Amino acid sequence: MLGLIKKSIAKSWAKKHVQTCEDFKKNGAEFQEKLLLELVKKSEKTLFGLSHQFGGIQNIQDFQKLVPIVDYEGLRPYIEKIKHGDRNILYPEKPEYFAKTSGTTSGTKYIPLSKEGIQHQVKAAQSALFHYIAQKNNADFVNGKMIFLQGSPALEDIAGIKTGRLSGIVAHHIPQYLQKNRLPTFETNCIEDWEMKVDQIVLETEKENMTLISGIPPWLIMYFEKLIEKNGKKIKELFPHLQLLVTGGVNYEPYRKKMEELLGGTVDIIQTFPASEGFFAFQDDYTQEGLLLLTHHGIFYEFIPLENFGQPDAQRLTLKEVELNKDYALILTTDSGLWAYSIGDVVRFISLQPHRIIVTGRTQHYTSAFGEHVIAGEVEAALKATVEQFPAQITEFHLAPQVNPINQELPYHEWLIEFEQEPENLNIFRLQLDKEMRKRNTYYDDLVTGNILQAIKITCLSKNAFQNYAKSEGKLGGQNKIPRLANDRKIADFLKEYKII
Repeated sequence: MLGLIKKSIAKSWAKKHVQTCEDFKKNGAEFQEKLLLELVKKSEKTLFGLSHQFGGIQNIQDFQKLVPIVDYEGLRPYIEKIKHGDRNILYPEKPEYFAKTSGTTSGTKYIPLSKEGIQHQVKAAQSALFHYIAQKNNADFVNGKMIFLQGSPALEDIAGIKTGRLSGIVAHHIPQYLQKNRLPTFETNCIEDWEMKVDQIVLETEKENMTLISGIPPWLIMYFEKLIEKNGKKIKELFPHLQLLVTGGVNYEPYRKKMEELLGGTVDIIQTFPASEGFFAFQDDYTQEGLLLLTHHGIFYEFIPLENFGQPDAQRLTLKEVELNKDYALILTTDSGLWAYSIGDVVRFISLQPHRIIVTGRTQHYTSAFGEHVIAGEVEAALKATVEQFPAQITEFHLAPQVNPINQELPYHEWLIEFEQEPENLNIFRLQLDKEMRKRNTYYDDLVTGNILQAIKITCLSKNAFQNYAKSEGKLGGQNKIPRLANDRKIADFLKEYKII
């Protein structure tokens, strides 16, 4: 009886919530300028606001003239002041939290999160679940156990500001009505060693009625593999009432086939796009591709055409100006004090009414040693199309250029792939993958056609090669991601140690 009441309440809440979202879905672009001016007005007496003449900003054009695009290094001097206890620096008073994250160029980053900012993170996650319940008319998962594979909720203190990984911070804001059903225990969540943590999570969950599991795809796979190894059953056999996976952090598609094999049955998927800087989008329609961009969650968005990114006079577009099927570098202004901040993600709009996006890569994660500028979206789409034509499964991969091959052969792109199931004929698979890449990137096609490059080469890696790389970098677990593309051989040279002869 209690379970029926909980499901009924969840469905009612979901229906009402989705109705309240209709306005921003239809008029998201109109809300954006109002939001920006509210953030500017609120922060005009801060150090950043005074330094950038916020008092004179009347519209988006004023803002773009007075506030240049920055990355973390551009905001570092302000953040260092906050870390030393100064107030009213980027946003009124001081942040509620620092979300601690690692970067490839800036080392450890401390992303400020205001009280409003963390509330918007939590509300976005709730909204994703409400949209799922409303569209599917199904809330069965609320009566089972739920697990969130996340960083440690143990927080340190910096100048009176609670500091930790975003997922660990969010753990302190799980709604009370979900706490009773939530796993793992607080003590297990605090284990820093990721492999030990997953082993303990397996012990705590293997006999439970799991109905919702959330986490970044590589670590979901690690958790599932350990469960299967210990119990000898596929995940749907072990958890017959498992209804829903919530994923984020990386594109799910390259993992889909592997995940389906581990699950051994049908489970619904919600894809999301969260980051320490904000929760940007989630899947609201499960009949089509794309994530709904959240235009009313404290974030003002700007977009720079990827081909112009990094140029001093690059045009900064708003939601009213973007076009379909073009790649844009994503720029943020947030209610936590990030101003015209380049997050490094690349997105593409596949719908403008409402605004739906796919994440196609990173501004710094691309391969262009020969001027081809191959991005993650092209690579992932080519691999997906190839795998669909072969009985093959991919665990993970990395692409790197080989500029100076031996024996005077032509340079090439090397794909280092950890196969779960290797294709019967690797050479035919390789040629098809190269063909798919040439379809998607004309510059690459020109280089191969012009005998500047030879067709790709594939290096097969042994099991756990990517986990071992992550461990060597201290990035095993949480929301850490291994770049799938590079312009150098740093990751590739490490992975070559795991080459299958």
